[in-house]
Amino acid sequence: MQEAFISDEEREKCRKVAEAFREALEGEDLVVLDAGRFGFVKLQYYKPPWGFDSVSTFLDAGTLFDDLWEEWMDSQLLDYAKDTPMVEMEYDQIFRCMPKEMQDSYVLKKQEFMEAAGCGFLSGFGRP
Repeated sequence: MQEAFISDEEREKCRKVAEAFREALEGEDLVVLDAGRFGFVKLQYYKPPWGFDSVSTFLDAGTLFDDLWEEWMDSQLLDYAKDTPMVEMEYDQIFRCMPKEMQDSYVLKKQEFMEAAGCGFLSGFGRP
């Protein structure tokens, strides 16, 4: 019998998280794949012919959600700061420079991702 590193229940939760972010991260240089009994894998920064520069494995949906949220949020902040002096700032500094309404919209967007992923199982969550 093969050893499983992720439970069937947690695998299903991870699948929902990956699906919730699939479209939003479509233009990014990453892909999240179901690796079966090994969990979920995020492959990032593809460089032909060598492959991916970054490989991350996830065994729980909360960690996967947090990581994909960070990826999405970072891309939004970089887009916002593009062609401005803010591009040299840290992500949290860029966020604080945004208008309050825009900051609030990201908090709501996080809630939308959580609802799409069925993340009632997440007890807390990181930055907006």
